[in-house]
Amino acid sequence: MKKLVIVLFLFGYLIKGLYAGEGMWIPMLLNSLNEKEMQSMGMRISADDIYSVNHSSLKDAIVLFGRVCTAEIVSDKGLLFTNHHCGYGEIQKHSSLEHDYLTNGFWAMNKSEELPNPGLTVTMLMQMEDVTDIALFGVTIDMTEAQRKEKIASNIKAITGKAKEKTGFDAEVRSFFQDNQYFLLYTQVFKDVRLVGTPPSVIGKFGGDTDNWMWPRHTGDFSMFRIYVGKDNKPAEYNIENIPYQPANHLPISLKGVEEGDFTFVLGYPARTSEYLPSYAVDLITEKSNPHRINLRQIRLDIFGKYTATDPKVRIQYASKDAGVANGWKKMIGESNGIDRMKGIEIKQAGEIEFTQWADVNKTETTNYTGLIPSFEKAYLGLEPLKIAVDFQTEAGMGIELINFVSKFSVLVDESKKASADGKKMEELIKSLKSQTTTFFKDYYQPIDREVATELISYYIHNQPVDFRPTFLNTINTQSKNTINDYVNRLFDKTMFVSEEAVNDLLTGFTLKKVKKITQDPAYQIVVNMKEFSDKQLQKPVKALNATLDSLQRVYMKAQMEMRQDERFYPDANFSLRVAYGKVAGFYPADGVYYDYYTTLDGIIEKDNPEIYDYRVDEKLKRLYTTRNYGRFADKTGKMRVAFAATNHTTGGNSGSPVLNADGQMIGINFDRCWEGTMSDLMYDPKMCRNISVDVRYMLFIIDKYAGAGHLIDEMTLIQ
Repeated sequence: MKKLVIVLFLFGYLIKGLYAGEGMWIPMLLNSLNEKEMQSMGMRISADDIYSVNHSSLKDAIVLFGRVCTAEIVSDKGLLFTNHHCGYGEIQKHSSLEHDYLTNGFWAMNKSEELPNPGLTVTMLMQMEDVTDIALFGVTIDMTEAQRKEKIASNIKAITGKAKEKTGFDAEVRSFFQDNQYFLLYTQVFKDVRLVGTPPSVIGKFGGDTDNWMWPRHTGDFSMFRIYVGKDNKPAEYNIENIPYQPANHLPISLKGVEEGDFTFVLGYPARTSEYLPSYAVDLITEKSNPHRINLRQIRLDIFGKYTATDPKVRIQYASKDAGVANGWKKMIGESNGIDRMKGIEIKQAGEIEFTQWADVNKTETTNYTGLIPSFEKAYLGLEPLKIAVDFQTEAGMGIELINFVSKFSVLVDESKKASADGKKMEELIKSLKSQTTTFFKDYYQPIDREVATELISYYIHNQPVDFRPTFLNTINTQSKNTINDYVNRLFDKTMFVSEEAVNDLLTGFTLKKVKKITQDPAYQIVVNMKEFSDKQLQKPVKALNATLDSLQRVYMKAQMEMRQDERFYPDANFSLRVAYGKVAGFYPADGVYYDYYTTLDGIIEKDNPEIYDYRVDEKLKRLYTTRNYGRFADKTGKMRVAFAATNHTTGGNSGSPVLNADGQMIGINFDRCWEGTMSDLMYDPKMCRNISVDVRYMLFIIDKYAGAGHLIDEMTLIQ
């Protein structure tokens, strides 16, 4: 009886439909799916103001920053806002002990001081078009999955070819709803993007890894870049003669701030979500895969921290690496905890019971979904040990920097072994490897990597069965950590790949005779052994199971939409432009505990602790606080607000996205989610899922009062 009550409760939870704040919606469909709801929640503009191909709209001010974040244009001279952590890699590249922009910040006082960033691009969506019928033309139900994919790929190639020829824009077709719908995206890519300004890390990264994924938050997580173009205002490669981009639209910035219950929406490029997975997939992710990955990353973080705490140079070298490892580590912890807290697996199971009952009643001669759930169970049961083996290869094997670096030489070796090696391709590979070698050794500290290797190999040996790990691990005495340490020391002492000079000597005047030096190197032999294990025991069965699951997921998605024809569905994130909307709100993270919806500079001062790197407060910021020199950026009570929380559904890739008010004016930049709500990539919980944004007024205060770069604010359109 108790079990029945729980199932009925979860079933009721499931069928309530979408929650306010849930969803990442396609901009071109807002008019038909979302406009009425958005306006009922407080929005005062139209869907056409957000996305239009007939006139400039808000989408013309939003760009994909690099390949992992969002940025927005905030002036008619191509000025961009994004997160500090999105620009972190570029800031680090410009940093040295002599010019430590990570520590001290950087502000270009005129355009000639703005710093170029080779390889950095921003991508703007020009138009979307539903091409589902054309993409699926000729696809029949009797096709195998391979035949289906081949036909769709052929159709897509024809679609993009015609689109590029017709418009001159880049064109790409993306799949939505697990390959049930296809959209053509017209884009243009800007290739000259320059660093304009960034606060010091004690502001831009305040709270560091300690506060990452947490609320309340006090991080000034923003940086500034500028798009440059040719004199025709079109994208161009970097050239000193390039001029600032004149956009079709740029975001106005509101100084009014936000209050609890205010409508907000986010425009950005969310990366990946998996909202429609069956219970078996959620269980594999949160109960089987995450725990080992968390432990393996914890090992690396502990070792990084031990060294970076005492050596300023190593701290700079490992700043970006540490942030990258820690980001996923903490997210996985919150994700697993969140699914457990909201009984997410049980909710999925309740939905599967309902689905099975519906499928049984609605089966016909041509449509029968009754076998879907058992098929999922069988496939995930087979995938589990293989998925964990892949996790160990990635987190433990490639978590060793030496091994990761050496793996990049495999392509050169493979090309060299061909009967007729391509000389031009060899030259390109060598040039690329020389560049990667310089980058690698700039930020490499061998004592860290030796210790990391010892601990990761030890964990690998003691937590993976013999049949599910590469054979080189079986040659090490598993009974003694000292023996593992001896093995690692011999590896690092004998390999040439820990010496920048030796690697450059190898690549200079490279001939086929030098290939033997690579193949006989002990580190490269580990790479080969790992690849052989992967090729022989993992890749083929994983590929087959993933193909099965892709097919099942496509059918399951279609079936769910048939089952709930009167409901709206939003597609999983896939790095295409999306709109999420909700309201400013605090939340209860635990019984008897309430988190307010905003934070202030007072909280930064309260956290000040010179003994903890994450909580060191900048002296100039302290003086500004003491004098309350906030200018026009204070709230109506005279306080300097720093960040706020809202119910917008965001994920990775939304970092840097503008948060807009009911009038389409920018009020902040999204930079994180609360830890209690990180399971929103799998399931949305309205009680806990909050996106975290830096208040735009705090950003302007830092630019103006702290940095003295008011000329940048003069470019912007401010709404009092």
